[in-house]
Amino acid sequence: MIKNILWKVDGVLFDTYPAFTYAISKSLNEQGLTMALNVIDGYVRHSIDHCIDTIAQRFKLDPNLLHTRFTETYREIPPDNQLPFPDVRNVCTTVHARRGLNVIVTHRSIKSTQRLLKVHDFSALIDDIFSFEQGFSRKPDSSLLLAALEKHNLDPSKTLLVCGREFDIQAGRAAGVRTCLFGQTELTSSSDLQINAYGQLQEMLTTQ
Repeated sequence: MIKNILWKVDGVLFDTYPAFTYAISKSLNEQGLTMALNVIDGYVRHSIDHCIDTIAQRFKLDPNLLHTRFTETYREIPPDNQLPFPDVRNVCTTVHARRGLNVIVTHRSIKSTQRLLKVHDFSALIDDIFSFEQGFSRKPDSSLLLAALEKHNLDPSKTLLVCGREFDIQAGRAAGVRTCLFGQTELTSSSDLQINAYGQLQEMLTTQ
């Protein structure tokens, strides 16, 4: 039985990818460059670092400068426009109803994560936030997940990582938790569950 959920934020709890894509596109436009939005979106869904490195190499740009411009542009986008996915609030509420925990494990800063949570009235549903800015190794290293499990004494066999990327699945496996892929991404590593809508996860939790 799943009792606790470890949540990724971008493209999982909140639909942030369109904002990322816009920020990258605008950063390129400011330098007189263009790239199709669907291409940028594909890179973004792999990771921001991958997106920036790939684009910087293609246009022979300084990746650090591109990252800085992207960050500045993204910060100007209101969190109101980066909505939680339908029914994800219900899933978080169900976890609390069974006395489990909702814990965020993310690459983004704690401050920006809290901003999203506050604007969308999610703060009370999230019990803790673990971020790579706290010094954890980058994915697919599992140290971030292991820290969350250890701090809250979570049973890995009753804990689910909900994520959207290949290296998240790999990190979840290394940490010994079950994994749930949200979205239609095709992976070489298989997850324990794959859903396209949170109603599916909600049904699974309520019928366990």
